[in-house]
Amino acid sequence: MMKKITTLALGLMLALTLAMGAGSARAQKIKVAGIYTQPIQQKWDAALHRALVAAQKAGEIDYVYSEKVPNTDYVRVMREYAESGVNLIVGEAFGISREARKVADDYPNVAFLMGDPGKPYGKNFSVFDNWIHEPAYLMGILAGKMTKTNKIGMVGGYPIGEVNRLFNAFMDGARAANPKAQFKVSFIGSWYDPPKAKEFAFAQVEAGVDVLYAERAGVVDAAREKGIIAFGNVNDMNKEENGKDVVVTSALWHMENAINHAISLVKAGKFKAEDYKEWTMMAKGGASLAPYYEFEDRIPADAKAMVEKAKADILAGKLVVKINDNEPKSTF
Repeated sequence: MMKKITTLALGLMLALTLAMGAGSARAQKIKVAGIYTQPIQQKWDAALHRALVAAQKAGEIDYVYSEKVPNTDYVRVMREYAESGVNLIVGEAFGISREARKVADDYPNVAFLMGDPGKPYGKNFSVFDNWIHEPAYLMGILAGKMTKTNKIGMVGGYPIGEVNRLFNAFMDGARAANPKAQFKVSFIGSWYDPPKAKEFAFAQVEAGVDVLYAERAGVVDAAREKGIIAFGNVNDMNKEENGKDVVVTSALWHMENAINHAISLVKAGKFKAEDYKEWTMMAKGGASLAPYYEFEDRIPADAKAMVEKAKADILAGKLVVKINDNEPKSTF
């Protein structure tokens, strides 16, 4: 009898343990909301969306999102998601930093991970940006080595810090490889206007540019039509923006590790206000240089060797790429 009772008890304990384990596993899946000011196809927001979709596919989160939310509606949408019981909100607070922080004050049990140029705030408002200046520097080395006219063009959206630092790092890399390099810098005043970006790129080519940094969509098309090379930004523009035989490589932004870090902290009840800068740099896998694809054998050997040396030094902490958020200026 005693044996039977013990066996039955063990069976019940095992069943209870399995049930509790299943319940614990379900509890570990948190609710996450993404809020985007642009369509999710726009590459900055696409980087966030892609990382969150990956976390959802891995079974880590339940994910919902809103896109094309203007700043005038953004705070309202933040509050609606916070009221709905989400655990983590990922989005962008550029232009509404103060208002977004007020929402974080009002919902202390919700974690906020927001693209924002400011500092972390309170206990639950973390910030990030796309710190891909390191691969931009590496692209500059290639541009400096591959230009024949010594004139390099750059077409960007707006002269704000996150764009300026990329252009300045690109210019530094080009100068390191080619002290004779000169630069033409243009901003189109929009985050998405391919025809305008293309028009500005054409003007730069007319001025003698034979290499372009395509910070915005539309520049690659101009490079193709003019028969020159280009370098991409944020996403792999060789594969994703009709860049075959045009885009040598791209400075890539990866948000997966940053997102996973935030998710793990929320699950552990340890989320706090911090700057995710290091999570979007090369050492932690937040930035990289895209493959060379069909340019693998077209890039000069000394250029590739210089890039590999610089890359190794960056990862080892021996080379610190200068962060310069000041507006870059044309030099010719």
